[in-house]
Amino acid sequence: MAQPLVLTLACLDRPGITARVTGFLFERNCNILDAQQFNDRCEAGGTDRFFMRVVFDPDGSTRDSLRAEFAGLAGEFGMEWKMAREDRPRRTIIMVSKFDHCLVDLIYRWRTGELAIDPVAIVSNHPREAAIRVDIGDIPFHHIPVTPDTKPEAEAQLRALAEQTDAELVVLARYMQVFSDALSAHFAGRAINIHHSFLPGFKGARPYHQAHARGVKIIGATAHFVTADLDEGPIIHQDVERITHADSPEDLVRKGRDIERRVLAEAVRLFADDRVLMNGNRTVVFRG
Repeated sequence: MAQPLVLTLACLDRPGITARVTGFLFERNCNILDAQQFNDRCEAGGTDRFFMRVVFDPDGSTRDSLRAEFAGLAGEFGMEWKMAREDRPRRTIIMVSKFDHCLVDLIYRWRTGELAIDPVAIVSNHPREAAIRVDIGDIPFHHIPVTPDTKPEAEAQLRALAEQTDAELVVLARYMQVFSDALSAHFAGRAINIHHSFLPGFKGARPYHQAHARGVKIIGATAHFVTADLDEGPIIHQDVERITHADSPEDLVRKGRDIERRVLAEAVRLFADDRVLMNGNRTVVFRG
């Protein structure tokens, strides 16, 4: 039996898009298993764009044949679109520095089948013994040191590695080096970063200690796409946790790491399941 396919699309909103898309699938005897859509209406301050995600059973038709036939409809509406197998794991590079809690969590979720990713490489700016305390099995590890003088060469190595491995996603799992504008543009829409939600309120070193000194009552984390504007990329997922006056800075660090790992994992899950569509500086996230 053919695996279900996922169709995602975005275009300027106009009447008839849903009818044409569902009609296209009906005419080819495809059975729709799940469908979600969003109209970002301009009168509500939106972009006047239409977004849709459809999961369907192709009923014997091949993805290539359906893609070829859908291209005409997509061209008529000026769609940005993609059609992929629902069960296809995303080839993923995971980047890490000295904090490996997010990496450990991603590997665990991948090994238990929770994340539809295929880790093709782990990259760190530190040697393996300094960066990783978990068994990574057969996942290739690449030490790419970064200094101000070697940054262009290091980024060139990363780009070459992504091309060699056909990586579809780059995850900055507490990778503490800033991408250049050129590298951010190269990985636009396929590089995800995680940071504490104090930004921009608590920039710089020791953010949890800054937050403790200010007596904050909520801490959080944000997963977003990497852009040239540091920590300003389109947001994919966020979460928070309440704290009290009794929590020490160490308590905030511990709780913050827990939020970071689960927020990043959810963002990766949403991306891998083709649930995240770009909408300018924002995202449309079809949850499920």
